[in-house]
Amino acid sequence: MAFMAVLESDLRALSFEARRRYPAVKDAAEHAVLKLRTLSSPSEILHHEDIVRIFLMACEVKTVKLSVIGLSCLQKLISHDAVAPSVLNDILPTLKEHAEMADETVQLKTLQTILIIFQSRLHPESEENMAQALGICLRLLENNKSSDSVRNTAAATFRQAVALVFDHVVHTESLPVDKFGSGTYTSRTSSVTGDVNRSLNNSESLEHNFASGTPSLMRETTTSTGKLGLRLLEDLTALAAGGSACWLRVNSLQRTFALDILEFILSNYVAMFKMLVSYEQVLRHQICSLLMTSLRTNYELEGEVGEPYFRRLVLRSVAHIIRHYSSSLITECEVFLSMLIKMAFLDLPLWHRILVLEILRGFCVEARTLRILFQNFDMHPKNTNVVEGMIKALARVVSSLQFLETSEESLAAVAGMFSSKAKGIEWSLDNDASNAAVLVASEAHAICLATEGLLGVVFTVASLTDEAVDVGELESPRCDYITSAKCTGKTAVLCISMVDSLWLTILDALSLILARSQGEAIVLEILKGYQAFTQACGVLHAVEPLNSFLASLCKFTISFPNEVERRSGVLQSPGSKRPDLIADQRESIVLTQKNVQALRTLFNVAHRLHNVLGPSWVLVLETLSALDRAIHSPHATTQEVSTSVPRLTRESSGQYSDFSILSSLNSQLFESSALMHISAVKSLLSALCQLSHQCMLDTSSGFGPATSQKIGSISFSVERMISILVNNLHRVEPLWDQVVGHFLELADNSNQHLRNMALDALDKSICAVLGSEQFEYHAMSKSDDNTQEVGSKERELRLLESAVISPLRVLYSSSQSIDVRAGSLKILLHVLERCGEKLRYSWPNILELLRSVADASEKDLVTLGFQSLRVIMNDGLSTIPAECLDVCIDVTGAYGAQKTELNISLTAIGLLWTTTDFIVKGSVHGSAEEKEKGVVEVNSVSNKMDGLKGEEQRDDTSNEMNGKSPSINGVDRDKLMISVFSLLQKLGADERPEVRNSSIRTLFQILGGHGQKLSKSMWEDCLWNYVFPALDSASHMAATSSKDEWQGKELGVRGGKAVHMLIHHSRNTAQKQWDETIVLVLGGIARLLRSFFPFLRTLDNFWSGWESLLLFIKDSIFNGSKEVSLAAINCLQTTVLAHCSKGNLPMPYLVSVLDVYEAVLQNSPSYSGVATNKVKQEVLHGLGELYVQAQRMFDDAMYTRLLALIGLAIKQTVTTSNNCEAEFGQVPHVLRTVLEVLPMLCPAEHLSSMWLIFLRELLQYLPGPDSPSESEEEEAGQASTSDHIPDVHVKFKYETPNGTATASVRKAEVPSPSSSSAPGATVNVPSYVFAEKLMPVLVDLMLQAPAVEKHIIFPEVIQSLGRSMTTRRDNPDGALWRIAVEGFNRILVDDVSKLAADSGLDLKTSKPARLRIWKEVADIYEIFLVGYCGRALPSNSLSAVTLKGDESLEMTLLNVLGEKILKSPIDAPIEILQRLVSTLDRCASRTCSLPIETVELMPSHCSRFSLTCLHTLFSLSSFDGESSDWNLARSEVSKIAIMVLMTRCDYILKRFLVDEKDIGDRPLPAARLEEVIFVLKELNRLVIHSDTASVLPLHPHLKTGLAEGNPDKRPHLLVLFPSFCELIVTRETRVRELVQVLLKLIAKELTLDKCISGC
Repeated sequence: MAFMAVLESDLRALSFEARRRYPAVKDAAEHAVLKLRTLSSPSEILHHEDIVRIFLMACEVKTVKLSVIGLSCLQKLISHDAVAPSVLNDILPTLKEHAEMADETVQLKTLQTILIIFQSRLHPESEENMAQALGICLRLLENNKSSDSVRNTAAATFRQAVALVFDHVVHTESLPVDKFGSGTYTSRTSSVTGDVNRSLNNSESLEHNFASGTPSLMRETTTSTGKLGLRLLEDLTALAAGGSACWLRVNSLQRTFALDILEFILSNYVAMFKMLVSYEQVLRHQICSLLMTSLRTNYELEGEVGEPYFRRLVLRSVAHIIRHYSSSLITECEVFLSMLIKMAFLDLPLWHRILVLEILRGFCVEARTLRILFQNFDMHPKNTNVVEGMIKALARVVSSLQFLETSEESLAAVAGMFSSKAKGIEWSLDNDASNAAVLVASEAHAICLATEGLLGVVFTVASLTDEAVDVGELESPRCDYITSAKCTGKTAVLCISMVDSLWLTILDALSLILARSQGEAIVLEILKGYQAFTQACGVLHAVEPLNSFLASLCKFTISFPNEVERRSGVLQSPGSKRPDLIADQRESIVLTQKNVQALRTLFNVAHRLHNVLGPSWVLVLETLSALDRAIHSPHATTQEVSTSVPRLTRESSGQYSDFSILSSLNSQLFESSALMHISAVKSLLSALCQLSHQCMLDTSSGFGPATSQKIGSISFSVERMISILVNNLHRVEPLWDQVVGHFLELADNSNQHLRNMALDALDKSICAVLGSEQFEYHAMSKSDDNTQEVGSKERELRLLESAVISPLRVLYSSSQSIDVRAGSLKILLHVLERCGEKLRYSWPNILELLRSVADASEKDLVTLGFQSLRVIMNDGLSTIPAECLDVCIDVTGAYGAQKTELNISLTAIGLLWTTTDFIVKGSVHGSAEEKEKGVVEVNSVSNKMDGLKGEEQRDDTSNEMNGKSPSINGVDRDKLMISVFSLLQKLGADERPEVRNSSIRTLFQILGGHGQKLSKSMWEDCLWNYVFPALDSASHMAATSSKDEWQGKELGVRGGKAVHMLIHHSRNTAQKQWDETIVLVLGGIARLLRSFFPFLRTLDNFWSGWESLLLFIKDSIFNGSKEVSLAAINCLQTTVLAHCSKGNLPMPYLVSVLDVYEAVLQNSPSYSGVATNKVKQEVLHGLGELYVQAQRMFDDAMYTRLLALIGLAIKQTVTTSNNCEAEFGQVPHVLRTVLEVLPMLCPAEHLSSMWLIFLRELLQYLPGPDSPSESEEEEAGQASTSDHIPDVHVKFKYETPNGTATASVRKAEVPSPSSSSAPGATVNVPSYVFAEKLMPVLVDLMLQAPAVEKHIIFPEVIQSLGRSMTTRRDNPDGALWRIAVEGFNRILVDDVSKLAADSGLDLKTSKPARLRIWKEVADIYEIFLVGYCGRALPSNSLSAVTLKGDESLEMTLLNVLGEKILKSPIDAPIEILQRLVSTLDRCASRTCSLPIETVELMPSHCSRFSLTCLHTLFSLSSFDGESSDWNLARSEVSKIAIMVLMTRCDYILKRFLVDEKDIGDRPLPAARLEEVIFVLKELNRLVIHSDTASVLPLHPHLKTGLAEGNPDKRPHLLVLFPSFCELIVTRETRVRELVQVLLKLIAKELTLDKCISGC
């Protein structure tokens, strides 16, 4: 509907324009509007020609406005198919008339209408209409009066019309629709490779489309449309030739325009010429003739024919014919190509030559074109080799570079052009460039085109070769290389022919331009060409071109300054030596970017052709070796970095990344050998060996930089051989001999550096092979079934493993060089460390090698061999076959016995221990029956040891081992263990102390660690053949060894005298060294007995072994050195202590131990030595620990015997050390030990009766008279209600474990500690030092004693403490009395506190016994407090601190008496309480009883003591109001104390008045005044209990009245009222004030204050 509206609008506009002058047009337009309204679509207009006629009528007026409107409407109607074809005959004349109008707008509208007609259904079908329509365009084009816009529009319209005509022909003739050309010259991509790839893709599309076309044969007949196109083609050809077009009725036309149209048709309608015979004939006879004529025209002609554009069109047309129609126009194309090649050689203008080169370049970069040309001409024997001619022509252009005067500028321009092309930028000159610059640019452009053409050929060959590979005509270089028969495939033959024909020409040209060029882009492009052509030659097996290109490429890899000028373009064979690779290494090497890119290209080629290079590898390897030296050379650098820059700076720079990249590429090349065929790998290895051999011959004849360079090449070869080996581990068998053979040859070289290099390479190679996956799989699949496949693999691995390990034996046995032999051992060490677990078949050879090393005299070799053995024993035992374990043990023993290195012997002994661990654990994995039997034995031993290890331990033992351990049955295990024990026994007798001691330790550690897993027979064998013989051997050697002192190792000379290493005095003789061995043996036996004694007791004849051990211990104690004696005691003690507490030690064994201890203590005076006291100390400690652990086994007799032994030690020590004590005041060490042991000897619960004996034994050593008389003991025994003490003289007999002998506790009577057999030696010890240390121990033991025994012994202890307290007078400086006071206080406080806790008298203790205790307590208080406390004792050495401490001790004693005893509910009788209170009163009376003159002389502490006693009396008399702690005993004490206190206070007050009166005006002594004030204050504070007040001497009525008063009772003040009244007249104000207060209290007490207030 929109179209209809627009059309109506146009009609109204037409009506409006024609309303005045053209009414007919106006009426017709209005009539058309009315009619148009009746129509609904453009298709309906088609049947109403009158509407179209209206617009033709408007055009016939020939006015501009009406014509424009009319033509516009016609265009719209035609575009919408609203015009009937029959109207075309009327439209074309109208358009022809309008074309002749002078108005430009009308002309343009006319051309637009013609184009729309060609594009619509009105397309002219008749020759007349077609010629008329095209003729309109051509006349406007050739009309000189036409404007430029009209002419241009006419040209464009004609071109499009021609295209539409031939499109219509293609459609009508059913030709392939797609156009096969671009219509213009093919544009260039950023690289030649891109051009070739694009042309290849286009050619594939062309061939596909052409093959898919409907007609497959050429047709001679054509349709009418085809005939129209043919007439048009013939006229265009005539116009291009300068003639006239009859059909188009055009006399002349620009040949350039016509030729351009022909070029367009030739390039875009290829199928039309290929399938229609008539068109092909026009092409062959007319167009080709035209082009040949144009090409043969004299080049000096001017005008249109001589213009470059025309020449370009001619050449491009020729190129299209050659490109598209060479297969059908062979002769014509041959002529064209020959002419083009000739033109390239002629001296044409430079622009013309460039046009020709562009065409030739286009052929070269189009793979399809080049392929067709080579097939049709060069491969045809009757035709000219046009492709070869083209290549030579291009090469001649490139070679002309060396003859140009401006070659350098041209090269720079060429580089610039390639760089611009690589960046996608058109290279251009500046507008103001000079003629010289233009000339240089033109020459460079020509060279650039020639170079691109050559590269195009190269890439085309490469592309065609890849195509042959893809279709299967050739084998891919990635596949396994197998030399095949001659190639017969079409594409393959073509490629081979092209290579053979062109390679030399291409190589000459490319090598020249590459050598002269420096630009990055051109170098990269040429190197790509090198790579592509070389790879193609390799795929085609073209050996000579391959080697030549490879040699040429290698020339550009490494640049040595001294050789640059001497390089030449002469090609070298692959085997020739390049002089630039043997330059002096000291000279600076500069790697340019060209070198770097050439190296990368070489790597790419080597990667691509690794399977086909073969002998050519040598040349590649020489280059790579030079590169490797350059990378590691301090003089090498890249071009951007100056050689003066330090290497560290270069390494951190960006440019130095080239070295890293090249190094990586160098490594990757050999890593990729895993992808090569095995024959290719062997070729590569052969080339490496050849390179190494060449250099080895050169290094054997001199030194210097050249030799260093050759060594570098050898190093390169060796490293790359290792790399190849590492990357081909999956197929190493065929390569191993070749590689290792070369390494062994290097190891035999005279050059040390080469030998080291070979050893290192052999090390890496062996470890790499053994670490490969096949050995890993082998290690994991040892337990697989023995199928045929597995058996085959086993045989292969056996051979491979033997081949891998055998070079080490060959090196060690055949080489005379120590460093080579050492190197072989180092390799073996590394192999065992890294891959030992993967070995299986080489162990006998390895162990044999190590066994031979143990006998070597060179220390370094022995050390290396032992390191390998240590790896085996520590980490590799699980992988060694079981049958080789005994060999391992023997080899280890050999290293232990060698004398070369001490540390090796010691470590070898440790390895034997490791071996036994493995043997014992590995036996778990034996056969099922042996495993069951072993478990039973293990459990039997374990149960006999501790009864706790059963099934759980068996599971743990089994779980410790994994599947790696070999199976070891019981017989093999015992055999291996015996081998280890035998070796250790031999080493235990070694003359070197360190070795034998280590052996002894290891022997016992093995037995101790694995004893529970040994059978009973094995244990018997160990004890009688290894353990006890070791003890006897060591004892014998100690007895027979020299006692001469040794001199240490000589360290040097000083002052003309030798300087020796110092040796400790305990190890400076052979005998002392053997003593150390004996100590170790005893320690080991102790460990065994401690761990396995319950089990060992079950062995036959163990008792005899025990007795022999005891005899040895006795002898060692009596006759051995100090350390031997102590070790013997420790051996015995460790055994007893370990098993007494568990009940595993039978009584005979315990008795035998006591016998030994008794013998030692009884016989100690008979042997002398510095160790005697230490031995006694150890024995005493042993007795104490023995009793602690074996208390349950002791009875009264054994305990008495134990006390007798302790007493014996004390008496012996006291007797022999009195002088020492007196002189130094120190306790001997033995007695100190006794003091430590005594707390451990507390009688057990079943030995409670022994407490009396124990404590009385200790009381002997405190000061005092003789022990109590028998009558006192009997009295104490009658008073006690405890059990009767049994007789200690009882004999016991026990049977031995084996039932063969008996042993008594002691047949000789052991005297009681309290008997009269030795009283003189134990009493009245003159020195108190031991007593001071003993007394705290005694007190502690006394407090621990049971109640009955404690109360029996209590009086004796109190007496002994009292005697010690009285030593204060004779020795006030001593500590004995102080310790005694503290002990006395502790005992009393403990007794009183327990008595209070028991709430009364203990029923087990009788009153007489308690009475005796209290009498002793009262006596001591009375004696010590009255006689020794608060007095001025003579002493000149006591410090103020000590005096203060003594005073504090006295106060503590008073406090205990007053606060702890008298205030507690004690069971003391009244008379005892009176004595104690009286004692306090006597102490309190010291100050007041002295004359006034004497008081001033009394020390201050004496008055303080007196006041403290007085204060204690006040405290005992007072009552604080709390009835909870008031009891009967407290009441009695307060009654006694109040009477004594009142008497004492009355005396003090009266004495005060007397002294004041006697002294006159003089002041009273401070002590006397202080005493009075203290008394008055305390009386003021004193409140007494009613029970206490009842005993006061007051009138009965007064007592009754006071009882009814307030609870704060102070009736005691009434007793002293007379004294208070007398004190009123005293001169002392303070006293009068206090008296006044007391009188007020008395008034209050008598309630007189209430009476006064009432009045």
